[in-house]
Amino acid sequence: MLGEFQEQVSQLLIRHRSVLDVLSKTQESTARINRALTKAITECGCVQITAKKQPYDTSKSLEENREHLDTHFSGHLCEHCRDVLTEELGKNLFYLTALCNIAEIKFADVLKSEGERLNTLGVFNLS
Repeated sequence: MLGEFQEQVSQLLIRHRSVLDVLSKTQESTARINRALTKAITECGCVQITAKKQPYDTSKSLEENREHLDTHFSGHLCEHCRDVLTEELGKNLFYLTALCNIAEIKFADVLKSEGERLNTLGVFNLS
């Protein structure tokens, strides 16, 4: 499935084939994801952000602390906001895949490599 998607991106990316175009379109699509989620919060109100300092007890294990950490995100996206965000995420994946094509990297290999790295590092993959 990923290989088919990558081939489809290769066939459809005509106008913005330059790596500079793809990099700027990737950045633009990331901004549009941020905007879509912001509008879901500030205009629609279907979801909310309630942020505060994350509690972290250094005397407890990472797993014990995980139970008390919050995403600061509450509510459920309405159908419209979910559709908009899904569309923007799809465009972002399109341009990330286009970048893979330019660099001659298989998108599936990126996911596989990252999965292996996550498995190796486990909870120590703190970013």
